[in-house]
Amino acid sequence: MPDRGLRHPSGVLDLRAGLERFDTWRRPPAPALADLVEHYWRVRWDVPGPEPYVQHTLSNASVHLCVQEGRSRIQGVTTGRFTTLLLGRGRVFGVKFRPAGFRPFLGSPVAPLTDRSIPVAAVFGQDGDAYVRRVLALGDDDEAAADTADAFLLARLPAPDPDVAEVNRLVALIVGERAITRVDQVVERAGTGKRTLQRLFHEHVGVSPKWVIRRYRLHEAAQRLAEERDVSLADLALDLGYADQAHFVRDFKSVVGRPPAAYARGADRSQPGRSGSEAQAAT
Repeated sequence: MPDRGLRHPSGVLDLRAGLERFDTWRRPPAPALADLVEHYWRVRWDVPGPEPYVQHTLSNASVHLCVQEGRSRIQGVTTGRFTTLLLGRGRVFGVKFRPAGFRPFLGSPVAPLTDRSIPVAAVFGQDGDAYVRRVLALGDDDEAAADTADAFLLARLPAPDPDVAEVNRLVALIVGERAITRVDQVVERAGTGKRTLQRLFHEHVGVSPKWVIRRYRLHEAAQRLAEERDVSLADLALDLGYADQAHFVRDFKSVVGRPPAAYARGADRSQPGRSGSEAQAAT
């Protein structure tokens, strides 16, 4: 199935090596849900034993509603590195909410979900369990699963909330404008006080504006290291707003688990003979 123009998920480390073990699918939600839901996604893997494949991800600033045999859940934002062990055959279908998009469905601040997962029924009750059963019964029919998710969420569509729209706008600015490297820049664009901004992000996203800035700059760093050859770490650190290369290297290693140079070498080995432009075109 095509991705309908959507790229592979951002933040997946060593993506090219991972795509030898799993494949992905994505689809936009119904138009009426577009302000709250970014897309639906599916990951399917086939990893023969006996050793599992370890996949690391730098999570986005989003809550996910995941349907998986024996592990269906609502997953809050993971502030560290998210690690998944893939073994045998399996699949998971998910709803990726926009950064502030789950708050209206939850009906309370999302910060308590950060670094946690909870049962689907904890938010949606018995209807949530019924939704999980319907999606699981569809097997490999991704389009039908997305249609089922549309119907489930549309039946519970909350009233518009201007705070949700504003927080989503600010996160989109952070993601899209690499020049934003400090919270003060977001405060200026928001036209509000720093304390108000912190409260909005805590309630609607579950993490701070500083975390969001840092996370998406590290997304960019990992992508550039994987796709470009001979990246200057000093220049990359400067582009991402770090005071010096050493600070960037420490930050990258603390989250990714490897220094930038080692991560770049690993990405280069997984795509022998490819130039940076060829690697980018393949995503």
